[in-house]
Amino acid sequence: MNAGSHEHHYRHAATGAPEQRQRLLLALTLTWAYALVEAVAGWRGGSLALLADAGHMVTDGAALGLALLASWIAARPPSARHSFGLGRVELLAALVNALAMLAVVFGIGVEAWSRFQSPQPVDGALVGVVAVIGLAVNLLVAWKLSHGQDNMNVRGAFLHVMGDVLGSVAAIVAGIVVWATGWTPIDPLLSLLIGGLVLAASLRLLRDAVHGLLDGVPFAVSLPQLGRELAAVPGVIEVHDLHVWSLSGERLALSAHVRIGDMADWPAVLHALRHTADDHGIGHATFQPEAVQWVPLTRRQ
Repeated sequence: MNAGSHEHHYRHAATGAPEQRQRLLLALTLTWAYALVEAVAGWRGGSLALLADAGHMVTDGAALGLALLASWIAARPPSARHSFGLGRVELLAALVNALAMLAVVFGIGVEAWSRFQSPQPVDGALVGVVAVIGLAVNLLVAWKLSHGQDNMNVRGAFLHVMGDVLGSVAAIVAGIVVWATGWTPIDPLLSLLIGGLVLAASLRLLRDAVHGLLDGVPFAVSLPQLGRELAAVPGVIEVHDLHVWSLSGERLALSAHVRIGDMADWPAVLHALRHTADDHGIGHATFQPEAVQWVPLTRRQ
């Protein structure tokens, strides 16, 4: 059994956790601080695009706070009750963030439809200036989070921030158009466009989070290809009962039964199997050896 590999991977994952939490904390502080500025400006300027962007940022602050909490919980060591640790909390956080974004998109759609029915005056100059500053803040936050995209938890928070980046761009365009032409329908129209883009990304994140929570094979791993590579290791006769699943937002696990002809070859075979699993980004690999005295004409997965 590959217990040593588990310990090594856990230490590696825990090492990067403090830096990840620092990025999330900085992003949380910047996001909530500017959300207040945008909310006040959007209310005074009468801009749905700016209020939608502020709403995104408030939701993003909650998302970042949830991601920060999940990152801290996931870094806790395994226990007698949770032998794999609590990394699945990151998948739960990604699921909640995806559902929250769907709710935000729905709310923006309802309000935009109302604005189409009853147009309201918009202070284009104020909206444009505030949105430009908001765009700079959102880009800074997105850049800080862009280094953690392998982690589904961070990707969920990053999705919220990218929604804000798009929202800021929409508010800038809306402000310019309203200031230059007085055409106010551009404000809810752009809000709907941004909502559609965020909807597509939210659905992808929701799919990934649910897939991980259901112990689905990670999309980055081809189970048939991995099985063929493991079976091709010298000394291996057959690989069966092969399973790969997610332990957290970025940690993968594997278990398999391996038939070999001579148990004396197991140390070398195990080393090669671990190396193959590691090539696929799988840090926790458990292989169960089974000695047989016959060799089939063809290897099977």
